[in-house]
Amino acid sequence: MSGLLGYAVLLLAVSLAMPAELFNEQSTHFLLALGFIASWRYTWAATHFVRSLIYRKWVFPRLRRQADDLGAAGLPSHAYLLLTSFRIDAETTIDVYRAAIEEAARTQIPITLVVSLVEMADQRLIKQLFIALAPPPHVKLAFIRIGGTGKRDALAQGLRTIQMMLPPPGSVVVVIDGDTVLEPHCLKRSLPFFKVMPEISAFTTDEVCEVRGARVFHDWYNMRFAQRQILMCSMGLSKRVLTLTGRMSAFRAEVATDPTFIRQLEADSIDHWRLGRFQFLTGDDKSTWYWILKNGGKMAYIPDVTVSTVESPPDGNFLRAATMLMVRWFGNMLRTNGRALALGPQKIGLFVWWTVLDQRMSMWTATIGPTAAVLLTLYYGPMALVVYVYWIAVTRFIQTLALLTARKQVSWTFPFLLFFNQIYGSLVKTYIFFRLDKQKWTRQSTTASRDMSAFSRRVINMTSFAMHATAILLFIACVATYIGIIRPFVNLPML
Repeated sequence: MSGLLGYAVLLLAVSLAMPAELFNEQSTHFLLALGFIASWRYTWAATHFVRSLIYRKWVFPRLRRQADDLGAAGLPSHAYLLLTSFRIDAETTIDVYRAAIEEAARTQIPITLVVSLVEMADQRLIKQLFIALAPPPHVKLAFIRIGGTGKRDALAQGLRTIQMMLPPPGSVVVVIDGDTVLEPHCLKRSLPFFKVMPEISAFTTDEVCEVRGARVFHDWYNMRFAQRQILMCSMGLSKRVLTLTGRMSAFRAEVATDPTFIRQLEADSIDHWRLGRFQFLTGDDKSTWYWILKNGGKMAYIPDVTVSTVESPPDGNFLRAATMLMVRWFGNMLRTNGRALALGPQKIGLFVWWTVLDQRMSMWTATIGPTAAVLLTLYYGPMALVVYVYWIAVTRFIQTLALLTARKQVSWTFPFLLFFNQIYGSLVKTYIFFRLDKQKWTRQSTTASRDMSAFSRRVINMTSFAMHATAILLFIACVATYIGIIRPFVNLPML
């Protein structure tokens, strides 16, 4: 809080020191020109913020009381914990599986841990840990070995194995990543929601993280998870979420073992008018989400149940690591965004549909401000840029304070990281939007390969570049017209 207090004092000092001449005609024109866009963006953010408070303070507490009142009767007949591990260090693996085995032992229902692995060393390590912990008889352990063909194959083989186990009615499947540590009693506190909310097909939970890297990575991840908590609570009010994260999501067994669900998870693909058909490499959480959305299912968010993830940035340099992660995250989002929109508001609900549409629009609207500030600075002088920088400093400080409703602590670096996420993230989104076929895992360094000729690949790359460049030039022209720098059709000669 000392850092935030210093930030606030600095803002106040700057505001008192700003001369009145700073707000000249050009800077005032700039603020008025951006007024409509700013009011739209901030009203939308405020809508999510208010909805998240309604969900956490009024709607969810009622659901929590109902779940707690059920007691042991709220638990499923059988729970299958599907865990996947690949190239995760031994220390993390021990933490993850120790927590899973101990949590299974605490939960007094039959639980089967289905572990999908590639390397024999991991299997030996987990088996030794299971023997050492000696869980009670209601906890079983099953291994699946795959050939290192990817997480989608690991999950699909795991679900088919559970399918062959013939889950009894009322069973659930909990999908857990190999770097996710279950918090004590998280199963007991979350699984009863399937009985409290019989209409839902799946749910996901809150996340906190242990970051292995520089302090900036720690702050960046924590800020993102705080934003995620607010957004997911807002979506929870509509009984939908925007992703069923692989870190920990639970599904009714009849959903998770549906052959079409497994097939979509294993070999999801889209047909693009320019890029052709290509399969998804990453984004399994978006495939499961889309399947439930397409089939009319509902989803829940459990904000008071937390899992802890071990985050290892893919690069020691913050900008390179952020770029690699954003390319993967935003690529997953944009590849599923279009087909989710095609389902229509009648299918998924107007608010959810509009939120998905906003994901696509925000990569352009979020950059109108800085683009306009740069153009006005080049055209009139630096006053507009100075005003814009101060405006950003104030608004991002307010947004940081809003994150205190989702987390007990925030950092003075959050205003800077919020702006970085907005601008740099939008640039990455626009890049990926025209290159949806570019996919790469960060941990495994696996890339998607396509069966096409070198000529076809060059044509696709050239058209991607041309369309991206054209979109950027058109965007700049539209912003310049909007703020009055360009006045079309004014001096055209008479015919």
